[in-house]
Amino acid sequence: MAASGGRGKSGASMDKSITLPADEIFRNLENAKRFAIDIGGSLTKLAYYSTVQHKVAKVRSFDHTGKDADRALLYEISEQEEITARLHFIKFENTYIETCMDFIKDHLVNTETKVIKATGGGAYKFKDLIEKKLGLKVDKEDEMPCLIKGCNFVLKNIPHEAFVYVKHADPEFRFQTTHPNIFPYLLVNIGSGVSIVKVETEDKFERIGGSSIGGGTFWGLGALLTKTKKFDELLQLAAKGQHTNVDMLVKDIYGGAYQILGLTGNLIASSFGKSATVDKEFSKEDMAKSLLHMISNDIGQLTCLYAKQYNLSQVYFGGFFIRGHPVTMHTITYSINFFSKGEVQALFLRHEGYLGAIGAFLKGAEEDNPNLYSWGENYAGSSGLMSTSPDVFPMQRSRSGTFDMLEMDRLERQLVNLPLLFDPSSYVPDTVDLTEDAMAREYWLTCFEDALEGVAKRAIASQPDAKDAADRAEKFQQKYWNKLQTLRHQPFAYGSLTVRSLLDTREHCLNEFNFPDPYSKVKQKENDIALKYYQKAIRSLDTLGWEEKQFALVKGLLAGNVFDWGAKAVSE
Repeated sequence: MAASGGRGKSGASMDKSITLPADEIFRNLENAKRFAIDIGGSLTKLAYYSTVQHKVAKVRSFDHTGKDADRALLYEISEQEEITARLHFIKFENTYIETCMDFIKDHLVNTETKVIKATGGGAYKFKDLIEKKLGLKVDKEDEMPCLIKGCNFVLKNIPHEAFVYVKHADPEFRFQTTHPNIFPYLLVNIGSGVSIVKVETEDKFERIGGSSIGGGTFWGLGALLTKTKKFDELLQLAAKGQHTNVDMLVKDIYGGAYQILGLTGNLIASSFGKSATVDKEFSKEDMAKSLLHMISNDIGQLTCLYAKQYNLSQVYFGGFFIRGHPVTMHTITYSINFFSKGEVQALFLRHEGYLGAIGAFLKGAEEDNPNLYSWGENYAGSSGLMSTSPDVFPMQRSRSGTFDMLEMDRLERQLVNLPLLFDPSSYVPDTVDLTEDAMAREYWLTCFEDALEGVAKRAIASQPDAKDAADRAEKFQQKYWNKLQTLRHQPFAYGSLTVRSLLDTREHCLNEFNFPDPYSKVKQKENDIALKYYQKAIRSLDTLGWEEKQFALVKGLLAGNVFDWGAKAVSE
């Protein structure tokens, strides 16, 4: 597996000095078990399973008959302790691997784990280090089955995992609603070379083709042409280049479009064609851009041919060549659109870098059957998708460049599609996508910012006997505020941004600091009052005619829900 060039000896000394706060990165290590690791040429991805104890709000008593109307409380909410399963995935540069192993060893408590599953090209290189530091036996897994397992897992469990990339759009990421049936699909893994894999079921896949012309080709030829040895620096050169200075276009040959064959004048007729006919020096940037187009076009055409041969429309791209770089996503997207005439979309994955680690972890956790459950992304402990543009929120970009986290919590019940839906694949529960509507986004982000102090006060009031409630509420307030600022600059961080996802993020941050429901006291009061009027309301509805009753029910439901939204004007 090719990569972006590691650091030298100076980096090795630097990695000893970094501080790793347990509550931010390697969280819940005291309850960790079952580890897996995916080591590439430059990045390490670590996975582990932990249990998390937190408070949940439960209804303790609920009398809907109204017979006990004289009781002090008809509706009561209590807080109970509950233990849930959580998956942790952490990505960091190989430079830090020894320090991270030391940190894990020092903070690991009473784990029953004896084996760590490992995959990736660097698993063999770091095998002795891992076994020595952690005292675990390294059990190596093949890379491709791990990638497929990981891809299946994120597509099934993360609703807005896949996206198309649209250069110069606002936002540049357009998220797709995952089809209830994710199979079959094509996975194009662009590492040193290219592997094209047809995935038919959870366990059935086949490598149907590939090419030796991939990321390693771009890196190798790029190094020869530009003397630039680092992959990411080569991409930065390409982003600044103009390929038309090096490539021969159709109009360079015919003076314009070649209309008989339907070729536009700006189409590349010959990659690097001008270098043979023009007597001048070409810039590193232009040569890198020309090379990137050449490699991407070759991969795009090959992918389209296989997609057409097997009649597949879902095509996902991954591998170190992609890694969320706008310049590679754009050239791949352009190539796929051109060769498929718009019939195939190039799809990318938010968590593409974790697929191998997720798959290796699942291989080691088969006795727990994680696929029997549904899992949800914990926004409070996940970094989110970061733009690689240097002018977008540089502080966040710098932080995520060192460590990147994904956390997933096991849901209480397995999720299934609502059987009443006519077509689950076309159902979108949210009416407004705030990633695309800037005015609505500004309105709702401001609303949540303005409400934050009030939510924190409610949280404290919901636990009057807890001495540390004010301290925890302050930490919640800071964490959620930081999440809102990230979403202001990068609304695509957690997929499509909606009012629902803003509420989910707030709930995850509240749970992080043991506030299961800051509105529990309000709900208890309002529901208790409502229950006292329940029988009277039912008797009143029973006196109405059939049509009148339907309208009254609908109006009552609408009024109740509007009031529940908590808008000031409605409450007044």
